[in-house]
Amino acid sequence: MTIDFGKRFGFGGLRLPLLDPDDQMAIDYETLDKMIDKFMARGFNYFDTSYIYHGQLSETAFGKSLVARYPRDSFLLSTKMPIKFMKNEEDMERIFEEQLKKCQVDYFDFYLIHSIGKEAYENCKKWDTFEFLKKKREEGKFREFGVSLHDSPEFLDMILTEHPEINFVVEQLNYIDWVNPAIRSKEIYDVAVKHGKPVVVMEACKGGTLAEIPDEAKELMKEYNPDASIASWAYRFVGSLPGVRVVLAGMPRMEFLDDNMKTFENFVPLNEEEYKIIDKVVEIINSNTAISCTYCRYCVDECPQKIAIPDYFALYNDWKRLQESSSENEVMTQAFYYMNYVEQGNGPASACKKCKKCEKVCPQHLPISEYLHDCVYNEIESYNPEAHIQKDKQVEI
Repeated sequence: MTIDFGKRFGFGGLRLPLLDPDDQMAIDYETLDKMIDKFMARGFNYFDTSYIYHGQLSETAFGKSLVARYPRDSFLLSTKMPIKFMKNEEDMERIFEEQLKKCQVDYFDFYLIHSIGKEAYENCKKWDTFEFLKKKREEGKFREFGVSLHDSPEFLDMILTEHPEINFVVEQLNYIDWVNPAIRSKEIYDVAVKHGKPVVVMEACKGGTLAEIPDEAKELMKEYNPDASIASWAYRFVGSLPGVRVVLAGMPRMEFLDDNMKTFENFVPLNEEEYKIIDKVVEIINSNTAISCTYCRYCVDECPQKIAIPDYFALYNDWKRLQESSSENEVMTQAFYYMNYVEQGNGPASACKKCKKCEKVCPQHLPISEYLHDCVYNEIESYNPEAHIQKDKQVEI
């Protein structure tokens, strides 16, 4: 049966309206109800959540504000298996049933393995997770299943080759990460397209940072189209890509919802001139970076510890930008990217022995060992995303 994705814009459960911006569990249900009512009334129908969002309350919030108030066939609901935080095979069934109960549904439309990486994939193989998901799909517990990831295109290619039964892919995709050497969004998108898998986009506005860009960049966009919001450029970039099924957005305030619905109600793809403006905007944003690494990778060949130096510096630059304009959720994502790099066999920043072989070949003459310790190690490696998720939880996974 053909699935109607409405206007290709999804209501994300990662950033719901809050009564207290410092408390991820203080969900503002009155505002959330109003936002969902407006979203549904305007012909949008896709909702995305996860077991871990908002201290494990996001699914419950959609259960109360969406499912309990609208007919089940009037919307599409997607959620995710928290594979990184499961302890054993039995957790798959237990948590799945818990998710159905929290969302107040008998089935999901879409179900994903959340943030799959090398270590999580090993657990999937050990616990027969893909067989578990195929069985649930056959039982009608969801219509399609997919994977979300913050990993490499090579890793995604391997998974989709080994598991062609995967229906779709959720990836971080936006114009600043399109050719970002640490994120590699375009390459991941290309892998999904090669395998014929539709893409659901997350982080189109990169945690709000692409709505708060340098003034010089804003002026370029406003000069071309004074009536368009800065954020709309980011959403139109990803919405213009062939094979993109739905674009997700977390919207803690009503004005964000209004602006995004305006973009997608009568969607207009980017034209050639607008793409050129975005290219200039990317150059401006990248020129305002904490570490001016050009990603030549000379340092990697010299490092005896196999530290992914330029990749870590790219993550750190994003880390600093996100800290200035985003919530802890987006900052946490960068830490997950870092963990994935280490899981893939790259040396962590803490492995640096300060031999400075890398610095001797760096064309930019960067104090690489200093940056690895003071920036990457002290801030990203020392940040424990699992601990930050656990601190907001009322119950153990």
